[in-house]
Amino acid sequence: MPALTHFVAPPEESIKSQILQMVVDYLSDISAIGLPPSNPLYSLYQYGIGFEVHRYLDAMNGDGELKVELMVACDVDDPDTVIGFLLYLPLQDDPAACTVAYLAVHSQHRRQGVARALLQQMTARYPHAELACAASKVECFEALGFQVIGARGPQVLMNTRDHASEGRVAVLDVAPIYRTLEVQQIHSYLLKQHGKRAMVDAEKQRDRHLDQLQRKAQALVLERLGEGPWQPGTAMRLV
Repeated sequence: MPALTHFVAPPEESIKSQILQMVVDYLSDISAIGLPPSNPLYSLYQYGIGFEVHRYLDAMNGDGELKVELMVACDVDDPDTVIGFLLYLPLQDDPAACTVAYLAVHSQHRRQGVARALLQQMTARYPHAELACAASKVECFEALGFQVIGARGPQVLMNTRDHASEGRVAVLDVAPIYRTLEVQQIHSYLLKQHGKRAMVDAEKQRDRHLDQLQRKAQALVLERLGEGPWQPGTAMRLV
């Protein structure tokens, strides 16, 4: 079993840097867009999701409206090495509920119960937990105690109960991140590197990929629930 640590304040820099490295390394696994590394836009979204998680970790100082908690798994033989993490957001108006924002396990430590241990620690505090994942990962989370309750865009909504919480959750508004100067500079670099035609094709590939993910999510929810798949969110987006 991994050594688990629960954080309600920003972790030390060594832990934060390892988490951010895992985020960019496993973009395809933890991002809703699920973009493959073969797409020329991949590095742009790596920067974007890294900045997203950085903002959430900074929000743990309690200065803003975002309420963030973090569970970190470290190697028992090397306590300074992060092998997995779970970042989740407690819901307002429902002290028993939370929603998973990001979950990642190092590739060398998968199928060893790390994700299960992280989620169990979270649900011990917040038994009414929700997450969103790609249709391909639904069976994995069903084995961890979650059930399908609906769909949201390219992802399937899952919950430890058969319904969503009535509470609201404050989440980061990520749209401004993709309008920053840094993102514009990355896009300009990619444009010079690959050319306009390749970048247009990359955007089309991304859009087709998202459409495919959404169709798979809707088909799976229809199969599981036998009804319309759309499930509205309860998030309050904050800049």
